Amino acid sequence: MRTLVDQLATYATYHRDPRNIATHFVGVPIIVLSVLILLSRVSVDVAGIAVTPALVVFLLSSLFYLKLSLAYGLAMFVIHGALLLAAGHFATLSTLAWLGAGVGIFVVGWIIQFVGHYYEGRKPAFVDDLIGLAIGPLFVVAELGFLIGLGKKTQAQVEAIAGPVRRRETASA
Repeated sequence: MRTLVDQLATYATYHRDPRNIATHFVGVPIIVLSVLILLSRVSVDVAGIAVTPALVVFLLSSLFYLKLSLAYGLAMFVIHGALLLAAGHFATLSTLAWLGAGVGIFVVGWIIQFVGHYYEGRKPAFVDDLIGLAIGPLFVVAELGFLIGLGKKTQAQVEAIAGPVRRRETASA
């Protein structure tokens, strides 16, 4: 399995424009929410616990993130756990409302993503490697941490491979 830095750096090479990263702060969480919504409706009772496909995806992705990094894995566990709880609310709605919310949020999230990649001038990372679908949420958490001054060592290692985030040039007066 590739390391945290390897995974983030590979993903980061597709995300060096700050506008693209900004769209990911919005698009990625709502795509994750939409997938969890769509996977939360069907459940099977296992020893008194309602097990949904969303719960299984949450647990497997949490193990994946924890294997990459304890700190980032715990952050992902908390964030995705909150999204899983929100998704569970949608599962209680009528079929039309549940499906409309899940599909609608999914479409809006991807539109936001593709706007970001228009600015980037590059296709999304998952087109070349499907693991990008799992790394996207982790990248958003890492980039948010970098913005507030956390994970400086990880940021330096990622940028040594992928290069720094491009800064927008301002027109001179």
